[in-house]
Amino acid sequence: MNWRAPQSLRARLLWFLLAGIVVAALLQALIAYRAARSEADAIFDYHMQQMALSLRARFPLSMLPDGGDEAGDDAGFDFIVQIWTANGLRIFRTGDVPLPQRAVLGFSDLSANGTRYRVYSMQAGLLVIQVAQDMAARRHMAGEMALRTLVPIALMAPLLMLLVWWVVRSSLAPVARARDQVAQRQPDELAAIDELDLPDEVQPLVHELNLLFARVRGAFDAQKSFVADAAHELRSPLAALKLQVQALQRAPDDPARALAVARLSAGIERATRLVEQLLVLARQEAGAASGALPQPLALAALVRQAVAEMADAAHAAGIDIGLVHADETELHGHAEALRILLRNLLENALKYTPAGGRVDVELRVVGTGASDRLARVMVQDSGPGIAVADRVRVLDRFYRVPGTAPGGSGLGLAIVNAIAQWHGARLILSDAAALGGLCAAVDFPLPGEARTRAPQAA
Repeated sequence: MNWRAPQSLRARLLWFLLAGIVVAALLQALIAYRAARSEADAIFDYHMQQMALSLRARFPLSMLPDGGDEAGDDAGFDFIVQIWTANGLRIFRTGDVPLPQRAVLGFSDLSANGTRYRVYSMQAGLLVIQVAQDMAARRHMAGEMALRTLVPIALMAPLLMLLVWWVVRSSLAPVARARDQVAQRQPDELAAIDELDLPDEVQPLVHELNLLFARVRGAFDAQKSFVADAAHELRSPLAALKLQVQALQRAPDDPARALAVARLSAGIERATRLVEQLLVLARQEAGAASGALPQPLALAALVRQAVAEMADAAHAAGIDIGLVHADETELHGHAEALRILLRNLLENALKYTPAGGRVDVELRVVGTGASDRLARVMVQDSGPGIAVADRVRVLDRFYRVPGTAPGGSGLGLAIVNAIAQWHGARLILSDAAALGGLCAAVDFPLPGEARTRAPQAA
């Protein structure tokens, strides 16, 4: 079975930190033992050298015995001493372990009787003095020295592990708090998560999560407001339709019945128009919330298409509609949303322009510098216009200017404004200087100059 690291951040930190402490302690033990072994070798080698020098002074050539073995004062020590003559005769030895004569002077290692020895050989006149030591003694001493070094580490390692556990636990406590805040929430609770004392690695994630909560909360609020407004606005036309059906049922003769049918048909048309506008607004908001990427578009082609589509309606109403000017330009946007924007601007102009009136459409690139170039779409009409005091309020949903003809939904300019904001553009309402009615202009930033603009009313 393959080993797998724990998925918990706390468990992973504890696992690797505690494993690091254990590995560091083992490495420290190895390094301490090797250092102690090296130090013990240096000490013992020095003692062996000094013992050989002292023996050279102790056994001058004139005082040598005739031969044979002799146990000296060093018997019973860890060191084994042997003295050889030039012709290979051993004349002195300590200990019970005989070592072979070595011709190599200085330090060397040899194996004898199944044991490893460290040997120092020294020439003293016609004599060769050998001092040897069992390597086990050195390993024993090195182990004791390393153990004295490692005892404090062995005592401190559990304390260090406990400290690491406490630091990890306290450092991740804000993360656990944020997790508990999310886990204990109700489905409709979208308040921001507390970002206090969060680690720098986690704080950006929680911050972005709070921004997401804010966007979702705004979308929910807008949806609630939309549903409430839609329900309120649909109540009146539905009630009117019910009354018109009752009037049709009570009609005493054919002329009264024909009038009731005409009023019912008009009511149905108004309700249908309101539902269509509500669906358009809902689709636009859904598209904006989806984060769909804009595409390069030829704005002049969209304007020409919108004018052509409204030509029949304008002709039926006795209104002259035309495209006065169209600069060829390209912007990044959403084609379907821009078609809805243009259609709503033209329908709004045609609706409030009397028969025999005029609607002019223009598309011009304005601005001289690379940072302020805009594509401006203007729709001017010869209708009654909108009073300055109402030019901001008409951008609200379901608001209709007092005194206007019934039948409107109050959503046309609200939809235009929402689509313009989605594209980083702004809607400007002003007087049409040439035609005397309303001029509705939308300024689109060209590629490279995109920026967010608030709706304005001139």
